[in-house]
Amino acid sequence: MISTSNIDANPTPPKKPHERYFDDVTLGDEGMTPDVTVTKEMIRAYADLTGDHTPVHVDEEFAIASHFGGIVAHGLFGLSLADGLKTQGTLQFPPGASLGWNWDFLKPIRAGDRLHVKYRIGAMRQTKKPGWGIVNLASELINQDGEVVQKGEHKLMILRRPDAQQRPSS
Repeated sequence: MISTSNIDANPTPPKKPHERYFDDVTLGDEGMTPDVTVTKEMIRAYADLTGDHTPVHVDEEFAIASHFGGIVAHGLFGLSLADGLKTQGTLQFPPGASLGWNWDFLKPIRAGDRLHVKYRIGAMRQTKKPGWGIVNLASELINQDGEVVQKGEHKLMILRRPDAQQRPSS
């Protein structure tokens, strides 16, 4: 028979040394990601993954004749890329939960664009759920020319420090 007496009923996932708990960040803390260069192959792979083969994303001739003047990435490609890049950024958290996005597509993303994300804690609050806090990350996806191509907010539930006392929520 397997003993369960040593299993924590409310386990805390291990935290990597560079990750920060809710209690370790403050309003305005910023993060920056490394750059990634978008390729036509990445855009095509995203089209294949999602099943969205709209011609402006995959048909060079059609895309050139369109108001975009060439193949552009899907809007959600940019959002997905921004989310993934943040996992490599300078401000990271232990695994938690994504609670939602409010995101705007401002300019097209093209093959050859070099993108990075700048993000900051725009809001934060405790939760009624012990051990967790919520942060809103105001984020910008920026191209090689310094233009913001997409921006918005990502609401995340992140872990509190295991030794932190839960203060009453207001």
